[in-house]
Amino acid sequence: MKIKAAVLHEMGRPAPYAQSLPLSIETLDLAPPGPEEVLVRIMAAGLCHSDLSVINASRPRPMPMVLGHEAAGVIEQIGKDVTGFSVGDHVVMAFTPSCGHCPTCSGGRPAMCEPGGAANAAGTLIDGAVRLSLDGRPIHHHLGVSAFADHAVVSPNSLVKIDPGVPFAEAALFGCAVMTGVGAVVNTAKVGMGTTVAVVGLGGVGLSAVMGARAAGAREVIAIDLSDVKLALAREVGATAVINAAAPDALDQVRRLSAGGVDYAFEMAGSIRALESAVEMTRRAGGMTVTAGLPPHDATLPVNISRLVAEERTLAGSYMGTCVPVRDIPRYIEMYRAGRLPVDRLLSGRIALEGINAAFDRLNAADVVRQVIEFPA
Repeated sequence: MKIKAAVLHEMGRPAPYAQSLPLSIETLDLAPPGPEEVLVRIMAAGLCHSDLSVINASRPRPMPMVLGHEAAGVIEQIGKDVTGFSVGDHVVMAFTPSCGHCPTCSGGRPAMCEPGGAANAAGTLIDGAVRLSLDGRPIHHHLGVSAFADHAVVSPNSLVKIDPGVPFAEAALFGCAVMTGVGAVVNTAKVGMGTTVAVVGLGGVGLSAVMGARAAGAREVIAIDLSDVKLALAREVGATAVINAAAPDALDQVRRLSAGGVDYAFEMAGSIRALESAVEMTRRAGGMTVTAGLPPHDATLPVNISRLVAEERTLAGSYMGTCVPVRDIPRYIEMYRAGRLPVDRLLSGRIALEGINAAFDRLNAADVVRQVIEFPA
């Protein structure tokens, strides 16, 4: 079938993207789903820094590629061997497909699926297939999803069925921002009631972490960012205190608010400087720092090992919120519907696919939280 999609042919074109046009809107061929695949009509797709990091070449991927990994839609066709899904189901996409039987999947960590990770790096579906093409030339898939298109063929292991009453624009955010941010709090760090938390970096993932920390029962949730607009939004979604990261005494403010340092600090900015600050914000005895930000692939962090040992600190990475998507996404959606995760507050704007380059300029300038492409019904 013919589909309309935003194609990235080369990485590294300079901003402003509204002028350099790294993403071109093109008509592609999408092959029908194989026996173990599903055709989804994309209804909404969020713009994320992980997409931007491919555009600006800080996280290289094989080219050409249809980007987009945070999306919701409706199943239109299923392969003959697919079970558990039906035509008409509303679904959220998860950006690491899980095979279900590799050591990490068997150990309950599907986000770390080995075949899924290898397929994502290669720009294919989990079985190695490529269903996108342009004039007979293959076009790579982004993280098994490629949601900047009106349709996508995906593995059913990339899908989570949801209640059809959830609006698509909000539902899409559960596939990355909410799953990653809330999951880092409740799955990776296991934040408990009465604890103190700092979140550095208030994009969609960071603000989701703020919401998750309050929902988990943290008594102090300190939000840190350079944007006063995002700091104000953080207060609206649950932060008990906000600090502008440019303040010369920002670290001292965190320590004063938390009686010497927070129990948990979350770095969500994808910045080594932010990660260093997050480590310093934690309390001396047993403080934990979790990073879900994605800096350039070759970035490194100097760590004082003596302090790590003598002060029993923990430094942990969190990918996809250490989530089990089929378990966690429905839980988080129910929390949203109960008013405990105000995910709708993350929406900065709704755009058409044709406005995608200018939208990435806004994301690159840190002027927005989450913009969502809405496709015609």
